[in-house]
Amino acid sequence: LVPTINGYKRLVGGEAFWAPNAVTYGYDSRAASIRIISPPSVPPSATRLEVRVPGADMNPYFALSAIFQLGMRGITKQLKLTTPPISTYQSYPAKKEVISLPSSLQDATNAMMRPNSIAREVFGDDFVDHFGATREHEVRLWNAAVTNWEVERYLELA
Repeated sequence: LVPTINGYKRLVGGEAFWAPNAVTYGYDSRAASIRIISPPSVPPSATRLEVRVPGADMNPYFALSAIFQLGMRGITKQLKLTTPPISTYQSYPAKKEVISLPSSLQDATNAMMRPNSIAREVFGDDFVDHFGATREHEVRLWNAAVTNWEVERYLELA
């Protein structure tokens, strides 16, 4: 759900950030990857959710398709939530055993391209192979680029 190199820069973790960088959910929690919004003054039917991982650089059709397909996968397989809401972690620090999401496009692409990945199960091999190849190409281009920061930082050492 984060298709570009730059998209991972907003997922920097730490106490000063509300980055959705782990497999978490929470009620009105800006730190959670999936935020369940249910104001007390409205009926339960007004409850909604916010998936905070995709950025503005994500194709909205891919994002909505992924969210829908993964939701259907969970319903079909009757998957249970494996962790309590993120607000519980704040009350019980011993339960901070959360799974971190990939921190780079390369890590995310490698996970998606694995032979038995959930992405392959949900989207199929043809899509994963094609889209994954475009992301691998993006990573290769980035790794070959020399940025202004590198020039400014290391030119003085030459």
